[in-house]
Amino acid sequence: MDDSTILETQDLRKAFGGLVAVAGVSMKVQAHTLHTIIGPNGAGKTTFFNLLSGNIRPTSGRVLFKGQDITDRPAHRRAHLGIGRSFQITNVFPNLTVLENVRLAAQAVGADSYKFWQHHRHFRQYEEQAAVIVAQVGLAGQSALPARLLPHGGKRKLEMGILLAADPDLLLLDEPTAGMAREEIPMLMEVIQSIRGAGNKTIILVEHKMDLVMNVSDRISVMHQGALLAEGTPLEIAGNKMVQAAYLGDLYGDLTGQAGERGSRGAGEAESRSVGR
Repeated sequence: MDDSTILETQDLRKAFGGLVAVAGVSMKVQAHTLHTIIGPNGAGKTTFFNLLSGNIRPTSGRVLFKGQDITDRPAHRRAHLGIGRSFQITNVFPNLTVLENVRLAAQAVGADSYKFWQHHRHFRQYEEQAAVIVAQVGLAGQSALPARLLPHGGKRKLEMGILLAADPDLLLLDEPTAGMAREEIPMLMEVIQSIRGAGNKTIILVEHKMDLVMNVSDRISVMHQGALLAEGTPLEIAGNKMVQAAYLGDLYGDLTGQAGERGSRGAGEAESRSVGR
């Protein structure tokens, strides 16, 4: 693993009895990039993601983070190493305010994680840290609102804030726009873009909305039947014959028709089509 690689899998395999969900995937993710994983239903994306985060253990193969073998490390240990993960289902404290949700996440990784009965002034540093993060994810005007009152898109942004409070080096985002109203998606993508633009985080994203993938990704990995079918820049993936046939279909015409105008940004304004999980 070279210095620019933050995460690497080596011949990673996961079998459930006779079903091989991940079939020997070897992948490298460069630090400070946004790397997207796409594929249809049954491609093995979610299982692969669970192997990266430590929610399940592989049948064989290795996972390396910053050159360290973490294959046997459980999810909570990987979190302490600097890997944060979101899930398709939002996970927030509904009766706490937006600010309190993020403040607790910041406190959990600080020196005061178990000091529950201290006066609230003792936690001012965490509140200040949380306020900055709440503003970063676009929720500053709703910081005093109970999390349960946020729209679904707002809860997604709050979940992103909770992740950021732990200051992970690597963010694993599992379909962050799942279930969101169409008009909410651009706001969340702006948050993801701002995180990427800061230049100090690495993001691995599973997403089925192809217009979003092509617009924000530095590299894309395409999975098919548990294996890695193709990998490259958005333009390379759009021009890959196997990917066109297997996943993009007539979206390919939209992407390549605009690729020359947009260069490496891909087809951010292409008509929204999707590939199922």
